[in-house]
This record gives sequence, C-alpha cells and structure tokens, in this order.
Amino acid sequence: MRGLLAERSDLLVWLDLSKATVMRQVVRRTLRRGLGKQELWNGNVEPPLRTVFTDPDHIVRWAWKTHHENAERVMALHQQRPDLPIVRLPTHQAAHRWLNGPLQQATADQGNR
Repeated sequence: MRGLLAERSDLLVWLDLSKATVMRQVVRRTLRRGLGKQELWNGNVEPPLRTVFTDPDHIVRWAWKTHHENAERVMALHQQRPDLPIVRLPTHQAAHRWLNGPLQQATADQGNR
C-alpha cells in the first residue's frame, strides 16, 4: 500500500517528532486509556500497564523499538523518488506553523474558485 501511495504522491509531509516526545505521548495516552477503561475498538481496552514488561508487542515497547523506522522509510522513499518534495516537521509547533501559514491561504484560495 505504501508503495502505491508513494507513486501517486505529490508531497510527503513528515511529522518527525523526537523519540522523547513520541514516548511521552504514547505513555500518557496509554495511561489515560487504561485508567479510564476507554474502549479502543470492538470492545478492546488497553491491557494493564504492567504488561509493558511482559508483552514484547506492548504499544509502549513497540513505539520505542520502531521509532527510527520512519526516518529510514522516508530516506528510502527519497532515494526512489528524488523528485518528491518532503516537508519535515520536527515538532507540533512546526506543524501548526506550516498548516496555519501559506498552506492555509492556499487552501482558502482553492475554496474561492
């Protein structure tokens, strides 16, 4: 699926958050969902937090182990599609600035046509 999307893409927007930021978000979200018994989908709920130590596929462990893979995928795509513009946004603030800057004006201009 990613290959097909990459072939048809005009632009890649990469939210390249630091590992510390990603881990803080994943842990906070996992705790909130687990403590609140929030349903995720089809009746599933977060497992107890202690399973982070016993389940190798626990979301917190998965996020830690796979964080670097996004950069690797983007670099591989850049090799395959050097013509594809890549917008790298290293923080949420950078993403908000990008979305609320020229992109917002371009979107508004499209709506006026």
